[in-house]
Amino acid sequence: MKKYLVFPILCFTVFQASAQSIKTKPNIVIIMADDLDSKQLSCYGGQNLKTTNIDALAKNGLKFNHIYTSEAMCVPTRASLFTGLYPVRHGSFQNHKPVYDNLKSVGHYLADLGYRVGLTGKDHVTKPKSVFPFEIVKGFEPNCVSPTDDYQLEDVKKYITQDEKPYCLFVMSINPHAPWTVGDTTEFNANKLILPKNWVDTKTTRGQFVKYLAEVRRLDDQVGDITKLLKETGQDKNTIVIFLGEQGAQFPGAKWNLWDAGQKSSMLVNWPGKVKPASQTNALVQYEDITPTLIDIAGGKAIPDLDGKSFLAVILGKAKEAREYAYSIHNNIPEGDPYPIRSIRDKQYKLILNLTADKDYYNRFMMNPKSVERNSVWFSWVDELGKDPQVKKITDRFTKRPAVEFYDTTKDPWEFHNLANDPAYQKTIEKFKEKLYAWMKQQGDKGAEIDIVYNKKP
Repeated sequence: MKKYLVFPILCFTVFQASAQSIKTKPNIVIIMADDLDSKQLSCYGGQNLKTTNIDALAKNGLKFNHIYTSEAMCVPTRASLFTGLYPVRHGSFQNHKPVYDNLKSVGHYLADLGYRVGLTGKDHVTKPKSVFPFEIVKGFEPNCVSPTDDYQLEDVKKYITQDEKPYCLFVMSINPHAPWTVGDTTEFNANKLILPKNWVDTKTTRGQFVKYLAEVRRLDDQVGDITKLLKETGQDKNTIVIFLGEQGAQFPGAKWNLWDAGQKSSMLVNWPGKVKPASQTNALVQYEDITPTLIDIAGGKAIPDLDGKSFLAVILGKAKEAREYAYSIHNNIPEGDPYPIRSIRDKQYKLILNLTADKDYYNRFMMNPKSVERNSVWFSWVDELGKDPQVKKITDRFTKRPAVEFYDTTKDPWEFHNLANDPAYQKTIEKFKEKLYAWMKQQGDKGAEIDIVYNKKP
């Protein structure tokens, strides 16, 4: 009789401790942009608008200066974010190519640690459900090419306040993804905008940039609404807020390329009582590292087969470095003709290999004369050929690429000066090539062979 009295008391004590452990785990809200040129954020040096709400996250948290996508396209980047795997291993190594259906993702890993895992907004990478078991929350627009982005927070509010169980909610904005039809363009004077240095200055370019920046403003407003909701509901006290910029904008030389204008992203981490306000780090991280970090935050053990590694020690100020190299891949189908690219970088140098450099680069969204009404920036640049030698340099750089590119991104952040043939850098280039080829072999990446058209599953 005595042991039966002890047993239920022991069970209750264990259950109570377990419940208390779950209750004290931090909530996580991840707000992700869509095609954001992170250089436009004022906290990252942008001068065309003041991104007040995003800047507030930087003021109250940790800013990452070296976060990179492994493929500068929406679907591969998000698949890498959710699975912790590089594109060839998760299967979505072309835009809109599905992941393999035998994988696990952050939805599984955090659920196993007692979390509810939800997603509101852009839902390109939520299928199959067996791989991405997110609880879909109404509120934000799921279609990234929608001409409107109307949203409401009632369902988000219900989700974050429904019970004591910790949650991880992905808020996936569609801004500032093309077609750039939302936001208030009257805030901006096209003639006074500061253009990226790798652009040709044309009236069309400035006009499109105005529309783009209006959506960056819209994104900043959404960030403000989410952080305000957390505060109003008292959720801010035990909630980590992470802002992610995704890959670069749909302008020539950014998205769909492996230059930093496409690959370099942004990340801000707010964690009350854990992260020093207004701090920043130069630790090198990739999107594949985020899910392992979330598992670490939630108290889980490292998943040995993932490509990413936790950078929780960096967030907590216990380490200054996370990884030595960042690796990247681009396969151009279905966004254009085959044009496979691979790259490797550390915080200073970057090696890019164009695997079919004998061909011209082509992108169907920017360079197809039949679709100029969607984004005619490229054609406005081509129209300037012959008027200024710099125009030819910029357009040739985009279409006619050498087999090897090597840049000192510290001295040359826009990657204009190719050092591939400079004798002073040959040892570093060979070292980077060796590392890159070893990574491709480890990933099962056959290079140009995989940039082909794949049959869709019935």
